[in-house]
Amino acid sequence: MEAVKTLGLTDYFVIALTLVISIAIGLYYRLTSGRQKTVEEYFSANKTMGPLSIGICLMVSFMSAITLLGVSAENYVYGTHFVVINLSYLIGTPLVCYGYLPVFYKLQATSTYEYLERRFGVTARLLASFIVWLQMLLYSGIVLYAPALAFETTTGLPKLTSILSVGLACAFYSSVGGIKAVLITDIFQAILMFASLIIIIISASFSAGGIDKIWDIADKGGRIEFDNFSLDPTERHTWWGLLIGGMCTFLSLYGVNQIQIQRMLTVKNLKSARNALWLSWPILTLLSMMTCFSGLAIYSKYFDCDPRTVQRIKKNDMLMPLFIMEMTSSLPGLPGLFIAGIFSAGLSTISAALNALAAISLEDYIKPLYFKLTKKQFSNKKSVICSKFLAFLLGMICIVLAILAQYLESILQMSLTIFGIVGGPLVGLFTLGMLFESSTQRGAIIGASVSLIFLLWISFGGPRPGPQTLPVSIQGCDSNLLAHLNLTSNINGTMGNFSNHSEFFYLYRISYLWIAPIGLFITIVIGWITSNLLQCFGVDRVKENLDPDLFFPFIAKRIRNRSQNKREVNFDETNLQKYQLNQNVNDGRTQESLYS
Repeated sequence: MEAVKTLGLTDYFVIALTLVISIAIGLYYRLTSGRQKTVEEYFSANKTMGPLSIGICLMVSFMSAITLLGVSAENYVYGTHFVVINLSYLIGTPLVCYGYLPVFYKLQATSTYEYLERRFGVTARLLASFIVWLQMLLYSGIVLYAPALAFETTTGLPKLTSILSVGLACAFYSSVGGIKAVLITDIFQAILMFASLIIIIISASFSAGGIDKIWDIADKGGRIEFDNFSLDPTERHTWWGLLIGGMCTFLSLYGVNQIQIQRMLTVKNLKSARNALWLSWPILTLLSMMTCFSGLAIYSKYFDCDPRTVQRIKKNDMLMPLFIMEMTSSLPGLPGLFIAGIFSAGLSTISAALNALAAISLEDYIKPLYFKLTKKQFSNKKSVICSKFLAFLLGMICIVLAILAQYLESILQMSLTIFGIVGGPLVGLFTLGMLFESSTQRGAIIGASVSLIFLLWISFGGPRPGPQTLPVSIQGCDSNLLAHLNLTSNINGTMGNFSNHSEFFYLYRISYLWIAPIGLFITIVIGWITSNLLQCFGVDRVKENLDPDLFFPFIAKRIRNRSQNKREVNFDETNLQKYQLNQNVNDGRTQESLYS
């Protein structure tokens, strides 16, 4: 058997230094200049952040450790079609900039879900915030698990050790430093993420004989694919699934998600927030495409001896750390820099999630409950202390969920499925409120609830087929390695998984990419129809005097024009009545003068 390469002392120093720097940033923003005395400073940095820094932070929150490990494994196992999803982000960016973002910027609420209370009512707000609260907590657990997976592959140490070290560090600096510490740390962590990918691509290029050789090996292995334009939603990746599904996922993360909206509200005005989002797209696309190519780089190393088939790793998500250890272990510090990049990707996402979860918990639940019980408002001092306690407590819960995440098969597909199940109905709920004046609270809640239940059914119901993987080979493996393995159970791995999917129930075969669009469609259609039917039967009604600021700008303009026209008509009618009254008075006086 081949000896397992592990991290050295220098590598551990680099990893420790990364965690220390992240914690130091949190302490710096806690101890300097007497900061964090208000909730506004803790959650929105008093709007002192610049567009470029927020643009980087928006990308870092989106590109977690799941992305680095999962997307590279995706391109290794299934091919390059996933890279098309970057075009959907370009389509989604203007929709957020000129649709959703202006609404939230005028609202200026700590919790994004305050919008739903203003538009529909308290019930809609609590339903949405609770669903998202669960989603973000589950996702954070998966994100925290990803660095632990990399650490186990490169050190052989139990995942629990790294889960606890990363989780505690993240919970500490997120709770102590507030959003400004989170944002500044994100910029530092973004550099490490790019550095990790550069290490992989350069190492593979030297080994294969150039970047063009990496591409040739991937092409011969059937990994290069960009031409699937099928309309069949049961095919895992097609152009339409990646564009439409990717756009809906993007809207759920950038258009209505507490994490990203909260970050975009840390700049001074709407123009700066839009600039931040537009700056984020090319940075996001660059990192995404580098991650996709890193999967091909890893394939160039293992194209003739697949490490999972020969049982060197347990999951495909371990491919990237295994590659790093084999290619760079002779250079002290480089493997550690890579692991630090993976840790940083996890830290950035979790810290953002903890800060957002604390904001949701405080604004949507604790403050209203406190007021209901005591008839008093939460003071600023109490709010800040409570926020820090919540961020740390939620960090502890994430650690528990990360320990449970080891039972997942593919962290990338599972994370996108979670986003689809919750994100589709959530985007539908906000879109219903911002687009249709006739939508009501009961209609919105019914639409979102039906959508959520349906998506849970088709996403987790079974039996369901496994994904169709591309063929891998073990022909180039060392004979001594093969002699020690029982490959009977892995024979399908060398041939690829091409089972007959038609024998499974149709809805269970639908690609995970279509989950979010289906949820969006069901929520809007059922919500709109139900709202109008309930109004027809007198069961429900639209709120009077709708606030134009709660709608997309073009809808808001129509409402304002209609209100203006109504005021002008009322003004004309009032003047006409006054004229007629004066005329009647004058006529009366004329008649009196005739008889006098």
